[in-house]
Amino acid sequence: MKYREKAIRLLNKVWQPIRDNASFFVFMYLIGIFVSYAELPAGNPEEKVYGNLWLELFLDLYAIAVILMLIPRKIRRWVRACLYVIAYTTNITDLFCWVKFQSTLNPSMLLLVGETNGREAGEFFSSYFTADLLASSVGVLGLILLVHILTAFCGKSMLPAIFRRRAAAWRQRLTSLQPALGFIFLVLLVWSVVRSAHNKREIAQIFSLDTIGSVEHELTHRKCAEFYLPVYRLVFSIFSNELASKQIDRLIVAKDKVTVDSCSFRSPDIVLIIGESYGKHHSEQYGYFMPTTPRQIRREKTGLLVPFSDVVSPWNLTSFVFKNVFSLHVAGEKGEWCDYPLFPELFRRAGYHVTFLTNQFLPKAKEAVYDFSGGFFLNHPELSRAMFDARNKQLYRYDCGLLDDYDKNQQQYNSDHNLIIFHLIGQHVNYRQRYPADRHHFRGEDYAEKRPDLDLSRRNVLADYDNAVLYNDSIVDQIVRRFEDREAIVIYMPDHGEECYEGSRGFICRNHSDTIDYDLAHYEFEIPFWIFCSHKYAAKHPDIFQQIIRARHRRFMTDALPHLLLYLAGIHTKDYHAEYNVLSPDYDEKRPRLLKNTTDYDQLAKHGK
Repeated sequence: MKYREKAIRLLNKVWQPIRDNASFFVFMYLIGIFVSYAELPAGNPEEKVYGNLWLELFLDLYAIAVILMLIPRKIRRWVRACLYVIAYTTNITDLFCWVKFQSTLNPSMLLLVGETNGREAGEFFSSYFTADLLASSVGVLGLILLVHILTAFCGKSMLPAIFRRRAAAWRQRLTSLQPALGFIFLVLLVWSVVRSAHNKREIAQIFSLDTIGSVEHELTHRKCAEFYLPVYRLVFSIFSNELASKQIDRLIVAKDKVTVDSCSFRSPDIVLIIGESYGKHHSEQYGYFMPTTPRQIRREKTGLLVPFSDVVSPWNLTSFVFKNVFSLHVAGEKGEWCDYPLFPELFRRAGYHVTFLTNQFLPKAKEAVYDFSGGFFLNHPELSRAMFDARNKQLYRYDCGLLDDYDKNQQQYNSDHNLIIFHLIGQHVNYRQRYPADRHHFRGEDYAEKRPDLDLSRRNVLADYDNAVLYNDSIVDQIVRRFEDREAIVIYMPDHGEECYEGSRGFICRNHSDTIDYDLAHYEFEIPFWIFCSHKYAAKHPDIFQQIIRARHRRFMTDALPHLLLYLAGIHTKDYHAEYNVLSPDYDEKRPRLLKNTTDYDQLAKHGK
């Protein structure tokens, strides 16, 4: 009997936090569930809410209810009021962003808010806070808030007598059922702890990291943290912006130390084309069995386009590649990428007109952390002014949009000395979305003989990828056409490779494992790389043209690209190092090519081939 009484008291205590915070628990649970389902994309039955939503939300609210129980009653009501304000504000904001932008709260959206002035804010409110919001899920959430307010302030005395009597009867029943309810909630509590432990560990891991890049890399893992509530997404966004801000501060310090001793403007027009998700194993130019690069091959046959045979990317994540390629820091040097100048800063300081046209890294509300991580330093107002004279202002569905933008908006501002950077969307997944419908050349059945190991569905995906490669071939050729009559040099490099059912690996995109084996390095880090010299350029700079030809079989990693660019421009600065310039007689070909700053590619290749 004694043990039974103790068990009943224990079960009553389990039930007590919910009983004493019943209104808080019910309404917070209600809006958490409602917002999660309201933010599912319409017309896409494959999209589902977070799998552990119901249990983990129960656990989180129960934990808050327990904390509230520890606070004196007089103070507790005010703490609860603050929690209500936070919860409803973040949920309404998150849902508003979803209704208007099809995006929940994220770091980029918070960054845009921080850069908005009073006038822009006023225009935003007048444009987006319209009457149709009341008919949307935002209006439903507002109605829940209204009901909550009425139940809190009207009190029991406002209820009709019959409802008060029934409420009293229900309270008596609940009192008698407290042990049973306590047992039910104890089971739920234990189950929710077990089911939610992994996500809580992952969230804690995210908030223990010290750079936005490491956060991004952590989120590439298959079972990464799930910020399933708006308030969690808000906290994560604030955290991400704080990390980015620290690196911005260091980049500004490095910018202010930039010095250019002299510049010969050796190359009047330098064009850098950065592709996307393009492994050399899908390039006909590098031996692929499908005709994916006919235009580049034709230019190679003229002798003016020189492909390099042994080039790797330092990372298989675009944002990491951009940080390593734009910074004069190379893998193995002391410090981090953000402690070094960014190469466009030196070009502008030297007197080049610098144009940047990107089809990925423009600040926008609907942006994943990957794009935020890659673009935050490019889009920071002070750093952007230091790097670029001209930029595009919109993104395009296909990369031909960048060509039109250049022709209509940027070309007219070219000077006698220009650095022009094209950053393409290239072959980024989803592959079928990367080329116009009328450029659909390859079909799944074309691969029956070469890839009998793949079913038709996978062959169709493979065909889509190769169509994107073929379309990319036309885009880079069109860029070259715009400069082939000028004294210009054009460099092409994708950010990293891409897998599309390579060998027997059976997947597409990339594997972000911390462990890099040879197959991973082979397919995701080996990239096409070529340098094109216009006829006029080759005639005026035969020495550089011959250096390019002699260097085409040298080992190279693209983190050292800025030193090649500085050499081509004739920029003399303390930040230039000849041992990183692939054309220099002092080039250090034995420098370890460290993939992800950890794994020596050449050691992998030595044992893996």
